Amino acid sequence: MTAPGEPLPTVTELLLARAEDVNPGLLFEDIRWTWADHVQESANRAALLAGLRRPGPFHVGVLMDNVPEYSLLLGGAAFAGAVLVGLNTARRGDALVRDVRRADCQVVITDSRYVELLQGLDLGARVLDIDSAAWHVTMYRHTHSPLEPVPASPDDPLVLTFTSGTGGEPKPVCHTHGTVAGAGRAIASRHDVGTGDTVYLSMPMFHSSSVTAGWSVGLAAGAAVALRRRFSASGFVDDVRRHGATYAHYVGRPLAYVLSTPPDEDDRDNPLRVACGSGASAMDAAEFAERFGCEVVDTYHATEGAIDVPRPPGTPPGSIGRLEGGPEVLDPETGKPCPPAVLDAGGRVANPDAVGELTTTADAFAGYYRDADADAERVRDGVFWSGDLAYRDEDGYCFLVGRSGEWPGAVRLERILSRHPDVGEVAVYTVPAPDVGEQLMAALVLRAEAVFDPDAFAEFLAAQEDLEPAEVPRFVRLTARLPRTATFRVLRRTLTAQRWRSPDPVWWREGPELRFEPLTASSDPIRLDWGARSVRG
Repeated sequence: MTAPGEPLPTVTELLLARAEDVNPGLLFEDIRWTWADHVQESANRAALLAGLRRPGPFHVGVLMDNVPEYSLLLGGAAFAGAVLVGLNTARRGDALVRDVRRADCQVVITDSRYVELLQGLDLGARVLDIDSAAWHVTMYRHTHSPLEPVPASPDDPLVLTFTSGTGGEPKPVCHTHGTVAGAGRAIASRHDVGTGDTVYLSMPMFHSSSVTAGWSVGLAAGAAVALRRRFSASGFVDDVRRHGATYAHYVGRPLAYVLSTPPDEDDRDNPLRVACGSGASAMDAAEFAERFGCEVVDTYHATEGAIDVPRPPGTPPGSIGRLEGGPEVLDPETGKPCPPAVLDAGGRVANPDAVGELTTTADAFAGYYRDADADAERVRDGVFWSGDLAYRDEDGYCFLVGRSGEWPGAVRLERILSRHPDVGEVAVYTVPAPDVGEQLMAALVLRAEAVFDPDAFAEFLAAQEDLEPAEVPRFVRLTARLPRTATFRVLRRTLTAQRWRSPDPVWWREGPELRFEPLTASSDPIRLDWGARSVRG
């Protein structure tokens, strides 16, 4: 682990340290590379990239799943002095063109799975297909290229990853050699990952934490990195056993998806020691740890990479973890620390001034690429503002309450609705309403074989002592799945845009009574007298 005051390493240095390492380095299906093989293949790709370079930013877009070439190109970018741009494989058409141009990609490297998506698009970049004959001929010419990396410093950019886009158009975030390598070394040390371990990586590598909390952990530790092309809930345990994975990385809901697979009496017969990631519920984390006999460390993580708050076992329900060593809850107006929250008998925050924005020092944030306005929104006076509203209790444990600009009680209300035994997933958001501004809506994904009972649901809500009358949703949408990004974040803006106009069944309360009725075409709420005040009113 990098000691305080010690210079951060670079990814180039971590790779060079593995140049003669004959231990397993990269695993994919039935193919194996040693770390020494990986380093040489990275040098080959660095030579190829150097030959493609044009004047301007040396940015290389990668549009692929988690295949070996992605890992080798990361190493190649580090050796060539290039910046690898992770392109979201779910983007299409104009959105994909926007990302390629926004990141100033000189070349986009893809494979046969995605190359057709790029045909006919005005990308302003050269496209290379790793499954083409031309690629294999070119790589053959660069076989056994000398290991002559371009000198790199910890502050040099290495990777651009895009934000999830849950709050608007995705923005490219810069990650430096130091942030990538430093995170890998720190996490490997924290979880005692070393030679002989295997890091399992099934989350898309275009996401920042897959690189900083997955790939770089294996590299820094000298552990093998086992890639899965795309996440599979049914294939998770088989992969862990097949590759001998001791450390697994996740983002969002994957633990819940694995838990939804049929249990087996030998589930605990596996080598996994720790699953480390962000976005899992406390219930899912505890159930996963019990079922598979491992530790689950869920960490609050921002795409920008500036804040990491681990949630170790023993953390109070609903908390993202204890704020230590930098992160604070500050008043957005004054910039001063918010006081600890005082909770009433129902668990509600009694002192509103306790709710502020989760922040930290801006040292680990390298900025958005060519977006001074976005930088200014996030960084003020050396402080990184996450946009997440939160409070801390007297013991320093932090609780999220929502996003800045959104209804601040969304996260808390989601926790309450998640207590219902039939509710598997929930998203709370606001929808526009005439005269009163906004009303609350909840989208529910019911557990398998559950049937929505409006009367029982109303009784459940009435029994929740910490639920204010104004917090009871006006609308309840029953859906098979929530719209999510490729990294499993809920797209609340999509739900808000759809409102009650969806093919899914929607139930609603026409008046103040706690009684839900089916919403039909003849009861379009736009034309009705709501008789209620806005949730912000």
